[in-house]
Amino acid sequence: MVWDCIIVGGGIAGLQAAIQLGRYAMHNVLVLDAGEGRSAICRSYRNILGYPEGVSGSDLRATGTEQAAAYGVQFIRDKVMRAKALPSGSFLLHGRQDGSSYEARTLLLATGVMDRFPDLPGLRECLGLTVYVCPDCDGFEAKDRRTLILGAGDAGARMSMTLQIWTNKLLYINHGRSQGQVSAELLHSLHAGGIDYLEAVSERVAGTEDGCFRGIVLEDGRLIEAERAFLAFGGNEVRSALAEQLGARLHENKHIWTDSRSKMTSVPKVWAAGDVAAHAEQVTIAMGEGAQAAIWIHKTLLELKRTSACT
Repeated sequence: MVWDCIIVGGGIAGLQAAIQLGRYAMHNVLVLDAGEGRSAICRSYRNILGYPEGVSGSDLRATGTEQAAAYGVQFIRDKVMRAKALPSGSFLLHGRQDGSSYEARTLLLATGVMDRFPDLPGLRECLGLTVYVCPDCDGFEAKDRRTLILGAGDAGARMSMTLQIWTNKLLYINHGRSQGQVSAELLHSLHAGGIDYLEAVSERVAGTEDGCFRGIVLEDGRLIEAERAFLAFGGNEVRSALAEQLGARLHENKHIWTDSRSKMTSVPKVWAAGDVAAHAEQVTIAMGEGAQAAIWIHKTLLELKRTSACT
């Protein structure tokens, strides 16, 4: 079977695109989702219109999947490992499952970005509730609160300075100096800004079962108490390997270049949306880009079908 469109990634951008394409009611659409990504682990987004009390990524994904499926969009749990263009003009994807392959006339890559952070016990239970990765999304949650920045090198120092507009109760824990030293200039800025600095290895997160952060327990047994925390380790994984395999243009930071109007990549009939493209780290932008790409995929599919009917 040749799908009209395969969407790689069932996160926020991919699901919004699936809903938009499904509503045209004339294309057969498949979403290939590995069940990973930022939205799969974030327990609350608080800056989305209509959710003043927050909404979890898992709830958004479940609702979005149900909504898209109601329009006939199909879903398969698989992780795409390889992609190539075929002489016919379509694209062939190979999954992680034994022998799984999928062919499509158009592709949308919505594979996202995965943050780099240590696998500390208790950390994931707090993500999106009291521990965050994005100051633009959640800096407000640290307002006037004792806040830890758990990171590495200059990445953590920059995050600490960014958070100064919300609170002056900041401590940057450089998690194991071997992961990155802070430059002399940034270290001076930390001290000048009244931001406390500590080089130490964290052992676990102190928190409650409902995700309430209480602090960090260090390797030497000390408890560093705080109400909120931000993660800033740098070196996040940009999941653009499939685009690279297809020959798409990438930015120097590995994000996929897209046309600002259509979200098409430099490879015709291949689009990209969400963090893997814009790296805006905003759910609402991912939604918009998913819908934007879907509109142009629809236009392209109409043209392909008209051309096919005339030959």
